[in-house]
Amino acid sequence: MTESERSGESTTVTRKGGGTAATRGRTTIADGVVEKIAGMAARDVVGVHAMGSGLSRTLGAVRDRVPGGGGGKAGVTRGVKAEVGEVQTALDLEIVVDYGVSIADVAGAVRENVIAAVERMTGLEVVEVNIAVSDVKLPDEEEDEPESRLQ
Repeated sequence: MTESERSGESTTVTRKGGGTAATRGRTTIADGVVEKIAGMAARDVVGVHAMGSGLSRTLGAVRDRVPGGGGGKAGVTRGVKAEVGEVQTALDLEIVVDYGVSIADVAGAVRENVIAAVERMTGLEVVEVNIAVSDVKLPDEEEDEPESRLQ
Protein backbone atom coordinates (compact mmCIF):
# COMPACT_ATOMS: atom_id res chain seq x y z
CA MET A 1 0.00 0.00 0.00
CA THR A 2 1.28 3.45 -0.87
CA GLU A 3 1.46 6.29 1.62
CA SER A 4 -1.45 8.13 -0.02
CA GLU A 5 -3.68 5.04 0.08
CA ARG A 6 -3.00 4.57 3.83
CA SER A 7 -3.81 8.16 4.61
CA GLY A 8 -7.10 8.03 2.64
CA GLU A 9 -5.95 10.55 0.05
CA SER A 10 -7.10 10.00 -3.51
CA THR A 11 -4.71 10.07 -6.40
CA THR A 12 -5.77 11.53 -9.75
CA VAL A 13 -4.03 10.27 -12.84
CA THR A 14 -3.71 12.97 -15.49
CA ARG A 15 -2.98 11.82 -19.00
CA LYS A 16 -0.61 13.64 -21.24
CA GLY A 17 -2.49 16.55 -22.79
CA GLY A 18 -4.68 17.08 -19.73
CA GLY A 19 -8.41 16.62 -19.32
CA THR A 20 -10.75 13.89 -20.47
CA ALA A 21 -11.33 12.92 -24.06
CA ALA A 22 -14.66 14.76 -24.03
CA THR A 23 -12.95 18.07 -23.25
CA ARG A 24 -10.33 17.81 -25.98
CA GLY A 25 -12.23 19.22 -28.89
CA ARG A 26 -15.62 20.17 -30.27
CA THR A 27 -18.23 18.21 -32.15
CA THR A 28 -20.55 20.08 -34.47
CA ILE A 29 -23.61 18.55 -36.09
CA ALA A 30 -24.95 19.97 -39.35
CA ASP A 31 -28.61 20.87 -39.74
CA GLY A 32 -28.89 18.29 -42.55
CA VAL A 33 -27.81 15.47 -40.24
CA VAL A 34 -30.55 16.28 -37.74
CA GLU A 35 -33.05 16.67 -40.60
CA LYS A 36 -32.23 13.18 -41.93
CA ILE A 37 -32.58 11.59 -38.49
CA ALA A 38 -35.89 13.38 -37.86
CA GLY A 39 -37.22 12.51 -41.32
CA MET A 40 -36.46 8.82 -40.90
CA ALA A 41 -37.95 8.76 -37.39
CA ALA A 42 -41.14 10.51 -38.53
CA ARG A 43 -41.63 8.11 -41.46
CA ASP A 44 -41.43 5.15 -39.05
CA VAL A 45 -44.70 6.20 -37.38
CA VAL A 46 -47.84 4.37 -38.48
CA GLY A 47 -50.30 6.85 -40.01
CA VAL A 48 -47.67 9.07 -41.64
CA HIS A 49 -48.24 8.72 -45.37
CA ALA A 50 -45.61 11.20 -46.59
CA MET A 51 -43.55 14.21 -45.61
CA GLY A 52 -43.82 17.71 -47.05
CA SER A 53 -46.54 19.64 -48.83
CA GLY A 54 -48.13 18.46 -52.08
CA LEU A 55 -45.99 20.86 -54.09
CA SER A 56 -42.71 19.80 -52.46
CA ARG A 57 -43.60 16.12 -52.95
CA THR A 58 -44.39 16.71 -56.64
CA LEU A 59 -41.17 18.65 -57.21
CA GLY A 60 -39.26 16.00 -55.29
CA ALA A 61 -40.72 13.24 -57.46
CA VAL A 62 -39.58 15.09 -60.57
CA ARG A 63 -36.12 15.65 -59.04
CA ASP A 64 -35.88 11.94 -58.17
CA ARG A 65 -36.36 11.02 -61.84
CA VAL A 66 -33.64 13.36 -63.12
CA PRO A 67 -30.18 11.74 -63.17
CA GLY A 68 -27.99 13.54 -60.65
CA GLY A 69 -30.99 15.39 -59.27
CA GLY A 70 -30.06 14.59 -55.68
CA GLY A 71 -33.29 12.77 -54.97
CA GLY A 72 -31.82 10.56 -52.24
CA LYS A 73 -31.08 13.31 -49.72
CA ALA A 74 -34.11 15.38 -50.70
CA GLY A 75 -36.45 12.44 -50.17
CA VAL A 76 -35.32 11.86 -46.60
CA THR A 77 -35.30 15.51 -45.55
CA ARG A 78 -38.42 16.58 -47.46
CA GLY A 79 -40.80 18.25 -45.04
CA VAL A 80 -38.18 18.67 -42.28
CA LYS A 81 -36.43 21.86 -41.18
CA ALA A 82 -33.95 21.88 -38.29
CA GLU A 83 -32.24 24.70 -36.45
CA VAL A 84 -29.20 23.34 -34.64
CA GLY A 85 -27.30 25.16 -31.89
CA GLU A 86 -24.37 23.99 -29.81
CA VAL A 87 -26.43 21.90 -27.38
CA GLN A 88 -30.05 22.25 -28.54
CA THR A 89 -32.13 21.83 -31.67
CA ALA A 90 -35.64 22.80 -32.80
CA LEU A 91 -37.52 21.04 -35.59
CA ASP A 92 -40.40 21.86 -37.93
CA LEU A 93 -42.05 18.93 -39.72
CA GLU A 94 -44.71 18.92 -42.41
CA ILE A 95 -46.57 15.62 -42.75
CA VAL A 96 -49.37 13.99 -44.70
CA VAL A 97 -51.46 11.54 -42.68
CA ASP A 98 -53.49 8.56 -43.80
CA TYR A 99 -57.27 8.98 -43.77
CA GLY A 100 -58.95 7.52 -40.70
CA VAL A 101 -56.10 7.90 -38.21
CA SER A 102 -56.24 10.23 -35.22
CA ILE A 103 -54.16 13.23 -36.24
CA ALA A 104 -53.50 14.10 -32.59
CA ASP A 105 -52.24 10.56 -31.90
CA VAL A 106 -50.06 10.48 -35.03
CA ALA A 107 -48.59 13.92 -34.24
CA GLY A 108 -47.85 12.84 -30.67
CA ALA A 109 -46.19 9.62 -31.84
CA VAL A 110 -44.14 11.51 -34.44
CA ARG A 111 -43.03 14.01 -31.81
CA GLU A 112 -41.99 11.25 -29.38
CA ASN A 113 -40.18 9.20 -32.04
CA VAL A 114 -38.32 12.20 -33.46
CA ILE A 115 -37.23 13.48 -30.03
CA ALA A 116 -36.01 10.04 -28.96
CA ALA A 117 -34.06 9.42 -32.18
CA VAL A 118 -32.46 12.87 -32.41
CA GLU A 119 -31.47 13.00 -28.73
CA ARG A 120 -30.12 9.43 -28.75
CA MET A 121 -28.09 9.82 -31.94
CA THR A 122 -26.81 13.39 -31.54
CA GLY A 123 -26.81 14.12 -27.81
CA LEU A 124 -28.57 17.42 -28.57
CA GLU A 125 -31.54 18.50 -26.47
CA VAL A 126 -34.67 18.79 -28.63
CA VAL A 127 -36.46 21.90 -27.36
CA GLU A 128 -39.44 21.73 -29.71
CA VAL A 129 -40.94 19.73 -32.54
CA ASN A 130 -43.59 21.67 -34.46
CA ILE A 131 -45.79 19.55 -36.70
CA ALA A 132 -47.92 20.89 -39.55
CA VAL A 133 -50.36 18.45 -41.13
CA SER A 134 -50.60 19.61 -44.74
CA ASP A 135 -52.87 16.92 -46.20
CA VAL A 136 -54.81 13.72 -45.63
CA LYS A 137 -54.25 10.79 -47.99
CA LEU A 138 -57.61 9.35 -48.97
CA PRO A 139 -57.77 5.62 -49.79
CA ASP A 140 -58.89 6.15 -53.40
CA GLU A 141 -56.47 9.00 -54.21
CA GLU A 142 -53.70 8.39 -56.67
CA GLU A 143 -50.14 9.29 -55.76
CA ASP A 144 -49.06 12.85 -56.60
CA GLU A 145 -46.06 11.64 -58.59
CA PRO A 146 -46.21 12.74 -62.22
CA GLU A 147 -46.47 10.01 -64.79
CA SER A 148 -43.48 9.46 -67.02
CA ARG A 149 -43.97 10.32 -70.69
CA LEU A 150 -41.45 7.66 -71.65
CA GLN A 151 -42.34 4.01 -72.03
